[in-house]
Amino acid sequence: MAGEGEVIACHTLEVWNEKVKDANESKKLIVIDFTASWCPPCRFIAPVFAEMSKKFTNVVFFKIDVDELQSVAKEFKVEAMPTFVFMKEGEIVDRVVGAAKDEIHEKLMKHGGLVTSA
Repeated sequence: MAGEGEVIACHTLEVWNEKVKDANESKKLIVIDFTASWCPPCRFIAPVFAEMSKKFTNVVFFKIDVDELQSVAKEFKVEAMPTFVFMKEGEIVDRVVGAAKDEIHEKLMKHGGLVTSA
């Protein structure tokens, strides 16, 4: 599956729908970073999130700009940036609001993320 060890940025609804469908069918844990270009904490956490995607290769990492895909942000009830939504097989299992690196890491571990040594 594409996107292993990297963050998949979705800029259109078509790409998002296709990629999230593939990810759900893979039964892997999914984490979505709802971000905005004008948001300083989002810019701070972006490289950390990218680093996590390299460590947790059994998790699918997505990045969505709320200004580009407002309908997706609404669907997931995102009200603040950054918001990280954790999903498994189409069901939301957890969320973290804010650039809380340790909390994101904890939720990845809690929901079955495995750290692979690079």
